[in-house]
Formats: sequence, structure tokens, C-alpha cells
Amino acid sequence: MKLKMMYAFLNTDITLIEKELEQTVHTDETLITDASLHLLQAGGKRIRPVFVLLAAKFGHYNIDQIKHVAVALELIHMASLVHDDVIDDADKRRGKPTIKAKWDNRIAMYTGDYIFARALEVMSEVKDVEAHKILSNTMVELTLGEIEQIKDKYNLNQNLRMYLRRIKRKTALLIAASCQLGAIAAGAPEDIHKRLFWFGYYVGMSFQITDDILDFISSEEQLGKPVGSDLLQGNITLPVLYAIENAEFRDKVEQLFEREYEQELINEIISDIKSSNAIERSFEMSDRYLQKAMSILEELPPNKAKKTLHQIAKYIGKRKF
Repeated sequence: MKLKMMYAFLNTDITLIEKELEQTVHTDETLITDASLHLLQAGGKRIRPVFVLLAAKFGHYNIDQIKHVAVALELIHMASLVHDDVIDDADKRRGKPTIKAKWDNRIAMYTGDYIFARALEVMSEVKDVEAHKILSNTMVELTLGEIEQIKDKYNLNQNLRMYLRRIKRKTALLIAASCQLGAIAAGAPEDIHKRLFWFGYYVGMSFQITDDILDFISSEEQLGKPVGSDLLQGNITLPVLYAIENAEFRDKVEQLFEREYEQELINEIISDIKSSNAIERSFEMSDRYLQKAMSILEELPPNKAKKTLHQIAKYIGKRKF
């Protein structure tokens, strides 16, 4: 089943969220509006708003209140992507030129800052103090994750703990916050929104590990960016971390980092990763997090949203792009 079919019963509200996103980034400054819409209209899975809406089903669902959380979380995610592309010098995102590629780094940085600011403005409609504490802490951790990634670029002397902490901060906590804040905005009990936080965290860890796997085993058409682009940017992801246990492979990666772009060497490295057990081991790690997420779901009361969260979690573990 396709991802969008799993939450088709939310289509009306998701359409509303899309319209709110477009309206929110609109400003009298045409350049900032065009740059913001460029990324927004490139598409995306909208996983974070979907999790917000589904989590809200465990409380008193009111789209006029919940939409503020859904829009804010997606805007924060968008802003982080804009800044990411500047840091990684990436030219493609979702199959289209990045903001930094279409305009320049300065426009991209200010656009990212603007989107972050608009997210906070939208979130101010939510009056729950705890919700704002959770969001601000999430943004701090997200920033720390980005800094860690910059610091660890081209560093082959990393360990599993460093990698897991980095993806926790960069990806998992924002998905966890989406689940928790959706429930809080709907007035769900504390035991429910805390369980939803852990569900989102475990799903987020699995989501990022799967992303890192797909960077090697998917196609450029499916990824919307070159295969192996994470490694080309110096980012050591889980498959590489496992593969560099082999000394010969580690030497090849060191050569890649020391030389100019060499397609033949890149292709060889990608082939080596795919033929090693690194991909299988990475999938096993992803599955362990998914199983933890499924266990948390069992503790939640039965409803349509719970069933949908289960389907989405399974999809994340098996997705091809």
C-alpha cells in the first residue's frame, strides 16, 4: 500500500495544512517567498504533519488548533533542509535544484532563518507552556546534531554511539516531537503523549537509518539526488561505519576523501558496500528500532490512528525511497 493511502482519511486536513504552509511562507519580499515556495512545492512526504494529526486523534481532535503544530513542525524541518544544503554544498533536493543552487548561499541562509522564524510565530497560537518547552528543546538538539555532523565530516574514527546520537538529534527528536506535540495540542493525557514521543523517537531512528541505507541501494531518480551523496559530502553513515571495519575498504574511503571527485572510485565504493554485510546489518539495526516502536503502540488505546501509525511504521522499514 502506498504511504498516502494509509492516511487517506486525513486528506481534507492535509490539504488544509498544505494551504497553510503556502500562506505562512508568503511575504511582501518576493525573493524570500519564491525561495520558500521553491522548496515547499518540490514535495516531500509530510511525515511530520501526518504524525501530528494522527497523534491528535488520541485526544480532542480540533484541526483549527492542531494545524498550528503541524505547520510549525514542517516549517522547522524545511528550514533545517535549507541550511543542510548550504553546509553540504548540495545542488539537488527532491530532484530539483536546491535554494542555494538556484540563488546562492546567502539567500538560502536567510530563507532558512525566515522559515524558522515563521514556524515559531505559528506555534505561538498554541498556549500550552509545556509544548513550547518541548519544541525549543527539540530545536536546540537539532542544531547540536547539525554541528556534530559538521564536526564529524570526513572523520573515519567514529563509533556507533556517535552516529546514533547524531541521528537522534538531527532526525528522530523532531519526529518524536511531532507525535508528542500533536497529542498535547489535542489535550491527550500525559501518559499517552509520552508514549507517543517514544513511538516517534524509535520510528525516527529507523527512518534515518533507512534513509542512510537507501543512499547506497536506491537510484538517483528515486532519491532525487546522486547515489552515495552522503559519503561524497563526508558524512559517515551506518552502512559506511560497518563497512570500514574492513581495512581495504577503509583505505578506499580515505583515498576518496583525499582526492578530487573520481566517479570510478565512487562506483567501486558503492559496489563494495552493497556486496558487503553492511547493508544487511544496517537493516537489522533499523528493524530493532521499529520493533521498539511497535511495542510502544501496543500500550496505546485502540483507534484508527493507532492502526495507521502501525502501517506507517512498517512502510518506513520497507520503503524504497
